[in-house]
Amino acid sequence: MRGRYRPKPLDYAALLLSVITVVGAGLYAYGDRAEPSEISIESDEGTFLFPLDVDRLVSVQGPIGATQIEIQDGRVHVHESPCRDKICIAAGWLEATGQWTACLPNRVFLRVEGGPVENGVDAQTF
Repeated sequence: MRGRYRPKPLDYAALLLSVITVVGAGLYAYGDRAEPSEISIESDEGTFLFPLDVDRLVSVQGPIGATQIEIQDGRVHVHESPCRDKICIAAGWLEATGQWTACLPNRVFLRVEGGPVENGVDAQTF
């Protein structure tokens, strides 16, 4: 008959090291993000940056028509689009740094960008 397994001190150390590694990686990747400050809009026309603190309606021309993007109260969303499924509209309001949506049929991509990071390096640099 086999005996019951009893964890050894090194088993606890390995478990603790694993937890610290996962938590540390999560904090490095998602912690200390810069406040959202602008929206980057990419299309066949080029890349455009708009501040999030100025309310406006932006029209971006794509291969199937114009996509209307609304910036209001420090957040942004696709207001109107000529695409069939309207997934870009269903994405709703984007307000946190790193959030994005795209209208793939119209080749329009939106991404919320943050302000400068204090030490000048962020996860996107690599």
